[in-house]
Amino acid sequence: MPGPKRLDPSSSPRALLGAELRHRREGKGLSQEELGLPLFVSGSFIGQLESGTRRMQVDQAEKLDEILKADGFFVRNCAALKKSKYPDHFAEAAEAEAVAKTIKEYAPQLIPGLLQKEAYARAVFRAYQPTAVEDVISDLVAARLERAQLLTDPTTPLVWAVLDEAVLRRQVGSPAVMAQALRHILELARKHRIIVQVLPFHAGAHMAMEGQLKLMSFEDAPPLAYLQGLSTGTLHDEPATVRHYELTYDLVVASALSPELSLALIESVAEDYAHEDQRF
Repeated sequence: MPGPKRLDPSSSPRALLGAELRHRREGKGLSQEELGLPLFVSGSFIGQLESGTRRMQVDQAEKLDEILKADGFFVRNCAALKKSKYPDHFAEAAEAEAVAKTIKEYAPQLIPGLLQKEAYARAVFRAYQPTAVEDVISDLVAARLERAQLLTDPTTPLVWAVLDEAVLRRQVGSPAVMAQALRHILELARKHRIIVQVLPFHAGAHMAMEGQLKLMSFEDAPPLAYLQGLSTGTLHDEPATVRHYELTYDLVVASALSPELSLALIESVAEDYAHEDQRF
């Protein structure tokens, strides 16, 4: 059986920390579980730090420097991880997303960030921050579009998005902005880069009504579930909790339209927006 994938330490500060942590842990002859005990974390969490799917906190870095006799290496380099382009509640999820093998998402109100076009993203951030200066909005949009570069890889990660019908019907920006945004989703799906389904209004009540749900799996680390609310977000790695949200997602998928019917609905709504734009 092949061993875990080794990170390229030069690829990011998180990869550097993960690679060094694995090197020093193995040098001390410790298992992931043994190293996790004095940090009060699971062995799987240590594995996630080593694989770059979780962010190291300063108090953890201090303890690791002490246990592994690292002469302050982890604390010094942990500071680089604090410089994120994303809000605090989303930073760790965004970094995990960048190394995910699969991303499954249920979106109740907005097009998922990975699938957004610039004009749509700008309208979203302007609605979130109506008094912000334009430079702040532009920086947020740039960070969101940078995330979308994940989709330039032809196969990885696999992205499977279930959009509530409200995502299609809620006008964000002008009708032209909505038409462009929905056609972008159609293009990605028809190029077989993503799988997209729509959960119609007539599906009624369901388990994921309370908020946005993202599930991420990785090549060499346990899966994660991320739940996002209004300016809040929580990343879960406890296996039973993740399994619960995987079941939630599966039940949402079971109530959604098929991919073929979903694309037909998205195209119809996009055409409605385009016709509305031409009227004005």
